[in-house]
Amino acid sequence: MSSHSKASPLRRREYPYALFLLPGALAFLAVIVIPFLMNTGISLTHWQGVGSPKWAGLANYRELLDDSAFWESFRHSLAMVVAMAVLPTALGLVLAAALFDYIAKHIGTRAASVLRACFYLPQVLPIAVAGIVWSWILAPENGALNEALGAVGLGSLRQDWLGDPDFALYSVMAVMVWVQLGFPLVVFMAGLQRADPSLHEAAELDGASWWRRFWHVTLVQIRPEIYVVLLWCTIAALKVFGAVYVLTKGGPGGATNVPSYFSFQSFFEKTQVGYGSAVSTALTVIILALALVALRLQTRAEDQ
Repeated sequence: MSSHSKASPLRRREYPYALFLLPGALAFLAVIVIPFLMNTGISLTHWQGVGSPKWAGLANYRELLDDSAFWESFRHSLAMVVAMAVLPTALGLVLAAALFDYIAKHIGTRAASVLRACFYLPQVLPIAVAGIVWSWILAPENGALNEALGAVGLGSLRQDWLGDPDFALYSVMAVMVWVQLGFPLVVFMAGLQRADPSLHEAAELDGASWWRRFWHVTLVQIRPEIYVVLLWCTIAALKVFGAVYVLTKGGPGGATNVPSYFSFQSFFEKTQVGYGSAVSTALTVIILALALVALRLQTRAEDQ
């Protein structure tokens, strides 16, 4: 009797927390779980978006494994990982350390804050607006980049940056580096603010150069932020859509196609809804698997 009387208040104290979690759980169920299950069900059918779907089993997935266009788009997606995760993380680390260690200390924290906001500005702009502006800059005729090259005597380097299959993917990657750079920079600067300054001071007194302090002191202290940025940016790169749609629409000749846009084409241009669902389901599974592996590696590294 006494144990029951002790347990009941405990359960009553814990019960309100479940109520706070309930709206989020219901929203997750309605927005994520149910649409994913419906999409997975559609991927097992042949359907053009009208009429009744016809059961196809795993036929769409077998076709997907043999579809060279899909694997080509997936290779382009790996290039986007370099442009949106690897390069912004590396550049963001160096820029954040430079703003924190040099600009803030020698010029002023206000200057560092202004520069940080300038780097973060592309993250605030709608991707459609940024894409249209960059399409003007990279236009083959009267584009700002080609005009600038001609003005400085480098007219031989003028290119159709978004219309040439040899340059289109690299042009989109360069735009995405510009778009993505601000997010790692802001996260790393926040991480540097919680870092122990005495370690930097001790390394500086020992005669360590700025680069050695950055490599052996800074990176070690902001390792959790690096894992978070790499995971977040890699997921964003795998599901990138807006920039490709605005800049190139997957062209020319599929040179910039990525899985998300490939799925869009199957859905709305080819009306192969079942096949498009298979592409999006496969992409979702890849992203989830990558996220779980990255979280596992992050937890193991933090425990060590």
